[in-house]
Amino acid sequence: MNRVALITGATTGIGFELTKLLAADRYNLVLVARDEQRLRQIAADLQTRHNVSVTVLAKDLAVAKNGEDLVQELQETNVVVDTLVNNAGFGLAGAFVETDLKQELDMIQLNIVSLVTLTKLLGRQMAQRRQGKILNVASTAAFQPGPFMVVYYATKAFVLSFSEGLAEELASSGVTVTALCPGPTATQFSKRAQVQESILFKGALLPVLDAATVARIGYRGLLKGRRVVIPGLMNKLGVQGVRLLPRRLATSVTRRLNT
Repeated sequence: MNRVALITGATTGIGFELTKLLAADRYNLVLVARDEQRLRQIAADLQTRHNVSVTVLAKDLAVAKNGEDLVQELQETNVVVDTLVNNAGFGLAGAFVETDLKQELDMIQLNIVSLVTLTKLLGRQMAQRRQGKILNVASTAAFQPGPFMVVYYATKAFVLSFSEGLAEELASSGVTVTALCPGPTATQFSKRAQVQESILFKGALLPVLDAATVARIGYRGLLKGRRVVIPGLMNKLGVQGVRLLPRRLATSVTRRLNT
């Protein structure tokens, strides 16, 4: 059975760990990221280790239309995607009135617009075949507002809401949608977002999980068709705590964690 999985943000962190899990399960892969050289290195290694086919597509999904162009390329080469992993994303810390607008618009394009585009175009094909799996990487940030990372938190709230709503729409279609909501994770995310010195990523309050652990938990949830997956007991408790707190107090707590 020639199953195909497409993974965005496949070169580092959770996305990279998911590529290894999928390859080990004998999925042929379509790997998407900006760094073509790194993609080709990963592809060569996975092909050698697992004897799977790996297609490399070097695309920056923070650029408008690249998501649609990606799907068009797949159609032109007759690649049928059975499992979609929307992992690509980034954050940016700082006071909203001072942060760079271009970076935040790129973030919205990548974290939301490209994710919706790929889910729409590939999810439609899955629904027509009545078979498929979609994993959207959100965050525990999705469960409350995030002062000093307001755009990032808002994008992840969108991903969670979108994924849960779509999962219900597709409940009888043969297609499952899973939102993976990791807490602080040891990846390059914190450095790019400039939050590596925050309370959250220093591990002072919650344990910082490694990317391989998060990927394993997320992958199990994907295979089971779970709608929301929150890796780590403390992260689960933290999310439940936020739900019990008054909204303004939860936002105030998050402000302290992000500084």
